Amino acid sequence: MHLTRKLRNAAHITREALALAKPYFVSEEKWRAWGLLAGIIALNLAAVFMLVQINEWNRVFYDALQNKQADVFWHQLWRFLWLALIYIVIAVYKFYITQLLQLNWRRWLTRRMLARWLQAKAFYQMELERSRGGASPDNPDQRIQEDLNLFTTYTISLAMGLLNAVVTFVSFVGILWSLSGAVGVPVPAFMGGGEWQVNGFMVWMAVLYCLVGSAITFWIGAPQVWLNNRQQQLEANFRHHMIRVREHAEAIALDDGAPVEGERLQLRFRDVLGNYYTLIRKQKNLVWFTNFFGQAAVVFPFIIAAPRFFSGAIQLGQLMQIASAFNQVQDSLSWIVNNYPDIAAWRATTQRLVGFDASLHAQETAVRGVAVQSAKVLQTQQLEVDLPNGKSILKDAALQVLPGERVLISGPSGSGKSTLMRVFADIWPFAKGQMKRPDDAMFIPQRPYFPDGRLRDALAYPESAGRYTDAALKQALVDAQLPELGARLDEETVWNASLSGGEQQRLAIARVLLKRPAWVFADEATSALDAPAEAAIYGQLAGLVQERGGAMVSIAHRDSVQAFHSRRWELDVAQQRIDAVT
Repeated sequence: MHLTRKLRNAAHITREALALAKPYFVSEEKWRAWGLLAGIIALNLAAVFMLVQINEWNRVFYDALQNKQADVFWHQLWRFLWLALIYIVIAVYKFYITQLLQLNWRRWLTRRMLARWLQAKAFYQMELERSRGGASPDNPDQRIQEDLNLFTTYTISLAMGLLNAVVTFVSFVGILWSLSGAVGVPVPAFMGGGEWQVNGFMVWMAVLYCLVGSAITFWIGAPQVWLNNRQQQLEANFRHHMIRVREHAEAIALDDGAPVEGERLQLRFRDVLGNYYTLIRKQKNLVWFTNFFGQAAVVFPFIIAAPRFFSGAIQLGQLMQIASAFNQVQDSLSWIVNNYPDIAAWRATTQRLVGFDASLHAQETAVRGVAVQSAKVLQTQQLEVDLPNGKSILKDAALQVLPGERVLISGPSGSGKSTLMRVFADIWPFAKGQMKRPDDAMFIPQRPYFPDGRLRDALAYPESAGRYTDAALKQALVDAQLPELGARLDEETVWNASLSGGEQQRLAIARVLLKRPAWVFADEATSALDAPAEAAIYGQLAGLVQERGGAMVSIAHRDSVQAFHSRRWELDVAQQRIDAVT
């Protein structure tokens, strides 16, 4: 029963791995992929053929030594030189083509996974799912960067290793069978006595030797799959925490939080080391066995075949040929024993990627609750909005903003104002209803994002900076009250870290003023600015939407902002509605 479950699990993980592998081999690069794979297979077959030739060389060479045939000895040495040279050339190109296939496959898979992760804002939806305790996979960056690399590497190396083992077994089992002869095995008296002639005795001994070895390997190595999976997760968590410290370096420094973060990082690293220590202890047990198994395999065929050699039934050359063939058959049958650590790591990596792939598929097939249509107005019907914890903030809301209007959304902190803005942006999954929205719109978040690199790229993001002249970029900075940055357009730095909160908000507004959309949605876009700067910025935004024939929807806590808006909505969470305040 236990064996049946193991076989079912192995079949299941193999199907999952094939499902991950299949898209590349039926993609637009399929001919290149299959060509490289065919080349690897051909070189594997050629390598096994050369091993067969070397096995035959063993017989002739050692017979020459036993018979003291000097001319044959020197001739066979030259023959071995050529055999070894051809085998080396095959081995080098097999390695090279294998690496090319792995590299191309990883490139294609990474691009595909990245596209799926970024498509339809799946990266945001998955993080939102995790933030509320959902089953969304952890550390997608690690799964795309590291797991894909390990998956392609292990899949190719293990698959080609298995192929090589099968071909080696088929090539050498016949040789070993013919060299084994018939061996008499005594039959116990209670079974009638006498002797039982076993043909291909060395083959059966190799099979028995490897079956026992594989069973013990499974028993010793089983915990490694789970431990490898956990190790990858803990390593990713440790790395992610360090990234968080780097991203929030200033806030942590101001709070004097370095000691606390140090303790947390040490705890995470302690988990990494603890799991790794457990893993290496399990691996140590397996290494004990595999080394005993491997060393015993060196002398095992000599022990079995020695009686025939000493009786004169076979010569030294045949004995060495039997030992060589036995080791090839035994090695091919011991593929699981020899590769179990890699198999365990491959299974763990495959399981993590399968989970990530399933989560991406769920995002791709998810039915969004809000049906969005393009229009020249902002309008909602039967809009219902919930928080991630299930609490409702709006029920059956019918909202409308017409061109020329400027609406301010107000309400207590935590009432869901920013959530409503996310609904307008069509990124909030916990909502349903109908919505019409203009296409020519831009959203200004509370915490703007700027890519590392040149300032001109941060300003034009996500568009190419080449679309805008230097004069337009500098004018946008001047309009957003950042004239001093005009001389730094080609400066490269981490802008989210090098600019103050107010400068970041003004740079985000400069981006809007550069691109000049008709509709602007601002979520506390000036909360870090003083009153005069805020007034100047809102004056710029109000003038922009009026000139472009659009509208503005803002969230702000300061009453002074009301002067730049024609209407105000008050969010009433208790009543799950929005009240219009003139």
